[in-house]
Amino acid sequence: MKCPNCGEEMKEGHLICEACGNEIQIVPDFEPEIENSITETLSTLVVLEDDEQTDEDQQQDIIDLENADDVAEKASQSRRIKVLIGIFIVFLAAVFSYAIYSYHIGTVDYQIDKAKEYAAQGQYEQAIACLDIAYGKDDSLCQILFLKADYYYLLFDNESALRTLKQILDKGIYSYEEIEEAYDKMIAIYKKEERYEEINELLLACNEPTIVNMFQSYMAKEPEFSYVEGSYAEVIPLKLSSNTAGTIYYTTDGSIPDESSQIYTAPLFLENGEYTISAVFINDYGIKSEVVSKTYFISLEVPNAPEVDLYSGEYSEPMMISVTGQSDCQIYYTTDESEPTKDSVPYTGPIPMPLGTTHFKFVNISEEGVSSDVTLRTYTLALHGTITTSEAVDRLVSRLVESGYLENADGRVAGQSGVYSYQFSSVLSVEGEVYFTIYEYYDDGTGILSRTDKVFLVQAYTGDAARLGYDENRAFMAIPI
Repeated sequence: MKCPNCGEEMKEGHLICEACGNEIQIVPDFEPEIENSITETLSTLVVLEDDEQTDEDQQQDIIDLENADDVAEKASQSRRIKVLIGIFIVFLAAVFSYAIYSYHIGTVDYQIDKAKEYAAQGQYEQAIACLDIAYGKDDSLCQILFLKADYYYLLFDNESALRTLKQILDKGIYSYEEIEEAYDKMIAIYKKEERYEEINELLLACNEPTIVNMFQSYMAKEPEFSYVEGSYAEVIPLKLSSNTAGTIYYTTDGSIPDESSQIYTAPLFLENGEYTISAVFINDYGIKSEVVSKTYFISLEVPNAPEVDLYSGEYSEPMMISVTGQSDCQIYYTTDESEPTKDSVPYTGPIPMPLGTTHFKFVNISEEGVSSDVTLRTYTLALHGTITTSEAVDRLVSRLVESGYLENADGRVAGQSGVYSYQFSSVLSVEGEVYFTIYEYYDDGTGILSRTDKVFLVQAYTGDAARLGYDENRAFMAIPI
């Protein structure tokens, strides 16, 4: 073979050119099969040379060959070790990189971010799949469930959205703000579908009063009673109330109330007897509450009927009607044939008998609101030879103008914008004489009459005008005008 460096012919088996001294490399990098073949060939050559050559030069060549073989072997081993180390390092780097990548794609944050990417592209099913993986790794993150519910909602799968939001309520580990948001989203879905009964059921099961108050307009709680059921020794003004806008229907005989029952508008006054009050509330969304019933036993002492000292009959002289009641009662009366109640005229002292025929009804009402039986009286007062009541009013006005109390018969008074007017009231006996009592009223220009504290008298037979006064014994007296 020729030396690749100088081109001189080399002796067979020599690895060093005798002309230029260049070492010949016969083993290539990273080719162990070729290296093994050369090594075997060189070993064979060494054996052959050992048999044929006997002189010192040949022995030296063999030594040189062996030395070259050792050098080549060592170089080859060094290269193999370097290659193996490089391969091992590359392998370790690949394994490490794969491990980091695998860890990264397996994190909750990665799956949430990936879900958002899918959602931004409208691929909500893939987004939900990523969220399921994230939730499997960390079920304490409320954000995952909210995103999942939103994506179901965007897929028009409201039932799945509601189930997902319900998980937040049932989990029991999330903050008040997160719970409130879950209720808000669920109610928004129910409202959109007009599923108001389910809103009511949802809120009735809620243990957060603040949240319930926020959405109470959707609820229909049982009506509340102002008195607990039981026995009472007084009249009960029973009030029924609801939690929000709507209508309360009720019955008083224990029957089940419905939309055709009585509508509650004012307190129910329960007097003597037994009452079973049943009520139901229906809110503005048509949601109906449960029916609630309560029973009351009212046992009261009924007052005696008032005693009237003047019997019914016809009278030709004015009389005073006096009534006696009970110390713990108030007397009320009417003259229009209606039944007397607490809203009627209270009796405060003797009543002048009116002209003509008048029907009186008197009743005692106790502090507990219990009414006695009604006492009836009918009086007819007929006076003969008197002026008429309208003439009495005219006589009074003329006298008030003459005295300077009024500017004119229209009731004008100097320095005032309003006017005075006068109306007949009753017949009164004063100091043995018969008088018509006339009340004074003032109109300030609004058309509303307000009664003044002045009471005037006109003598029923002569027409003389006077003002009603009292003596030192608080007896009536006529003070001339």
